[in-house]
Amino acid sequence: MLNPLIADAYRILDGETLTREAAHKLAAGVGPEDILDLASLANKVRAKYAGRIRPCSILNAKSGVCSQDCRFCAQSARHHTHIDTYPLLGREEVLKAAGEVAESGVAFFGYVTSGRGYTDPEEPEFRAILETLDALHEAYPELNLCVSIGILSEATAKALADHHVRRYNMNLQVAPQRYAELIATTHTIDEKIATIRFLQQYGVAICCGGIIGLGETMADRVEMALAMRELGVDGAPLNVLIPIPGTPLERQPLISAAEVAISFAMIRLINPAIMLKFAAGRETMMKDFMGLLMLSGLNSLMTGGYLTTRGRTVAEDEAFLQQLELFG
Repeated sequence: MLNPLIADAYRILDGETLTREAAHKLAAGVGPEDILDLASLANKVRAKYAGRIRPCSILNAKSGVCSQDCRFCAQSARHHTHIDTYPLLGREEVLKAAGEVAESGVAFFGYVTSGRGYTDPEEPEFRAILETLDALHEAYPELNLCVSIGILSEATAKALADHHVRRYNMNLQVAPQRYAELIATTHTIDEKIATIRFLQQYGVAICCGGIIGLGETMADRVEMALAMRELGVDGAPLNVLIPIPGTPLERQPLISAAEVAISFAMIRLINPAIMLKFAAGRETMMKDFMGLLMLSGLNSLMTGGYLTTRGRTVAEDEAFLQQLELFG
């Protein structure tokens, strides 16, 4: 028998919005026996409002030596993770990487740097980034440029909009009220939200997601999804925590695929039309459950690798999505 809470949530397919109260009640009222029913509804909502899978690929354009203390992150200089570190990549290196992405047929290219961010539009490194973005646009106008370079001021947000950036990634990571506890103390969630608002003011679409498995509760994940909705974001990368040796979360207990499926489905039901992207943890943590999770309301995935961890090739992921009949 279908769980009455899931049956009631089918109203989303008729255009109704899941209220905060109903979202929390549903998340608390589903169990392991309800996973396939909840995933099925989330996939129906995805099909009606969000469409088919759109892969994307990212480039780590500046690695490590970050001043911030994000507890999950291998790139913080405060953690001893022994990753490769390097300064901002030159224009030609970035163009070469973007060319490989364009040739593979992936339409979304992410340019990502470590660090707190950029608030002075005249800072030499920021100017170099703008010049690279101009070169990318000229060489590969068919690529959708997504940038993730940290916290911005209104002036630097406007500059990015003026230099062909149409999508920006700024993750909440967790429910806003738990950010300082679970993520970082060297910057605030309010600074991240302000960055989002600056970019939206200048017409830049926002990709804003989080990490599952930090030690948060299901109720926290609902609050994160509601915050995404309130911010009016366009997409959300969803990561499953990879406990990296040398970070404060290296011994964090692993989360089950069942809990991830419920979490992904809930985020889709709260945000019917946005792009939900499965990013880190897809191959390494979820392994045999990737197919189930991609059918739990997602319509995008990160392909070709992540910032400091390996991923699958574009060809492997294309074949995987064709098997699920979600590619196109």
